Amino acid sequence: MVLALIDLQRIFADPASGWATPDFQRVVEPARELIKLFTPEVVFTRFVAPEHVFGAWAGYYEQFPFALQPPDSEDYQLVDEFKGAPTLDKTTFGAWGPELAARADGRLVLAGVATDCCVISTALSAVDAGVQVQVVEEACAGSTTENHDKAIDLMRLYAPMLEIVSVEQLR
Repeated sequence: MVLALIDLQRIFADPASGWATPDFQRVVEPARELIKLFTPEVVFTRFVAPEHVFGAWAGYYEQFPFALQPPDSEDYQLVDEFKGAPTLDKTTFGAWGPELAARADGRLVLAGVATDCCVISTALSAVDAGVQVQVVEEACAGSTTENHDKAIDLMRLYAPMLEIVSVEQLR
């Protein structure tokens, strides 16, 4: 079992960013609580721009050209509260792949941003791989509060393979 903290990065925390997640700061404390519960089985993921853009991603980055920065740019770093933690970097919305699969051992707990993009993409890919997934609702934030709620409601449809939980339920 592993806790994956999805994209707790400056580019999503900064209100001036084109990818700002308005409720980002709300997830910091629940994320800290989860780290206490799951250490050492904690993975921080980072969404980073690819070196070469191709296919549907070309149109995506035409819409968000500010994101075409190198992985070591300040925008792509973890927020100060988690700065320095090792990261699993990815150039796709979903963080599920061989690295997380090797650590998950059949169960994956997710938190982070954005609920309606990278969190849900990771959750559904893991479910398709046969992994039991738990998404910690108060430790996630969406592109808007409404989109967060919609994503949570959508993920509830995948029960019993995907469960929406609270920090308290995981204690």
